[in-house]
Amino acid sequence: MSRPLPILAVQAAPVPWNVSATWDKFEAELRALRAAYPLTRLFVYPELFLMAIGGMSHAADKGWERRDLAEPIPGPRTDRLAELARDIGAWLIPGSVYERGDDGHIYNTALAFAPDGSLRARYRKVFPWRPWESPSAGSDFVMFEIDGVGRAGLMICYDGWFPEVARQLAWLGAEVIFQVTATPTSDRDQEVVLARANAIANQVFVVNVNMGGRPGPGRSVIADPEGHPLQLAGDGEEYLSEVLDLDIVSRVRRFGTVAMNRMWAQLDDEGSSIWLPMYGGHIQPRPALPDVAREGGQLTEEVMRVQTRY
Repeated sequence: MSRPLPILAVQAAPVPWNVSATWDKFEAELRALRAAYPLTRLFVYPELFLMAIGGMSHAADKGWERRDLAEPIPGPRTDRLAELARDIGAWLIPGSVYERGDDGHIYNTALAFAPDGSLRARYRKVFPWRPWESPSAGSDFVMFEIDGVGRAGLMICYDGWFPEVARQLAWLGAEVIFQVTATPTSDRDQEVVLARANAIANQVFVVNVNMGGRPGPGRSVIADPEGHPLQLAGDGEEYLSEVLDLDIVSRVRRFGTVAMNRMWAQLDDEGSSIWLPMYGGHIQPRPALPDVAREGGQLTEEVMRVQTRY
């Protein structure tokens, strides 16, 4: 195992409708987990966890969406998160938060902080859950470098129902996709299947962490690049610890899923000749990126946002 990434996916429930108590729980839990799992390099929480959304039974009087909690990024909330990531000395994906953009729109935005507290990635959900989710849709696909290990991409919940999102991230070079989720509904069975399918179709790790207890039914899943479920949680609050070896992605893409299916090589060889009527274009060659782990290459901001040119 030459590129290990020890992670902890925290299938947790917020304190319903109480943002302050949810933050206290989050911070105390994260510090305790850091002490209990000292070799973990990255912690990831569910979608909108810090917004303290509760069950549907109180949605009418509390408001299912807490748009009033939206803050700019950077802002007070991200400052606190940066300080916490720095204190625990680990990568932190605290789920997603409501962001008030410079354009006046509100977005459902996932964040990734490095151990030094720097904000390394900000991803606005491209496919909000219509018609139940009202924030504006983002337009960029976002990946980031985990220093010395490899590349990660971000997705949020309903994005997983659109194969274009995971495919775009993998095309950009992502080797693991962190998909933060807050599903309280009866379609969780299908989402588990989709998480595994996105892993298979794109030969990437998929870490799909859902809320446990209430309002979510849990069932977080970690799938490897061949779609095998490395972890599958129950319906309560759980901690899914796993060590992802990103070299497995390189192996599967080189030799094929179960030593047979090498889709990326075929797309590279023949994709540019295939006309896709739905998109009005051809498949583009994958962008050339430095070998982060072996050559000490760095993903510049220009490379990380290469998607804005396509």
